[in-house]
Amino acid sequence: MFSSRAKTTMVAPADALPGRATRPYAVNPVNIVLGTPHEGPWPEGSEVLYLAMGCFWGVERIFWRQPGVVNTAVGYMGGLTPNPTYEESCTGRTGHAETVQVVYDPTVTSAEALLKVCWENHDPTQGMRQGNDIGTAYRSAIYWTTDGQRAAAEATRLAFQRELTSHGYGAITTEVRAATEAGAFYLGEDYHQQYLHKNPGGYCNHGPNGLTCPVGLLSGDSTPAQQDVLPPRG
Repeated sequence: MFSSRAKTTMVAPADALPGRATRPYAVNPVNIVLGTPHEGPWPEGSEVLYLAMGCFWGVERIFWRQPGVVNTAVGYMGGLTPNPTYEESCTGRTGHAETVQVVYDPTVTSAEALLKVCWENHDPTQGMRQGNDIGTAYRSAIYWTTDGQRAAAEATRLAFQRELTSHGYGAITTEVRAATEAGAFYLGEDYHQQYLHKNPGGYCNHGPNGLTCPVGLLSGDSTPAQQDVLPPRG
């Protein structure tokens, strides 16, 4: 998670690693915290939102704690190389961001509530890094799968930018686009899944950043967020 030599500019298609046709490793099909399948099937009506906020270990723990979340899984998204490995993504030559797949019940929570958690638990102004983690793999990104998620992403980004600006921070660099444009989500290696449950003392640089993203921008939603108890590091 600490490679300072990772590239900070997106790889050109001609320079991307070739990858492979199938996943080169086995993964436990079940989330060991939530007891639900990483790749479905999920309850009818479930929605999927993909969030990148830097190192995916801490991000996944933040979201498996949220009310209404059905499943979380870590993986690679937004790049060029099919079925990349962790080691390959760290080189910067796959173009992927470390991403968490968040499956949720929209009758219990909302995209807006989950995005509030996203904005408030990392620094979305850092470009191709998050704290000490440097490279394209650690960029901030939101990949939406529904029109409602797109509207929520745009509204919360605008609201949080006002909050950032009022506190002297710069422009949000978070990549926001449709999951269909970002490309496939490739499930990460088994040892990365629910990493901080398996390794409670493991590395995490996520936690409340001290700023508040307004909610209720779209539908009056005020679902409470369960924030990670760890303070930000770096």
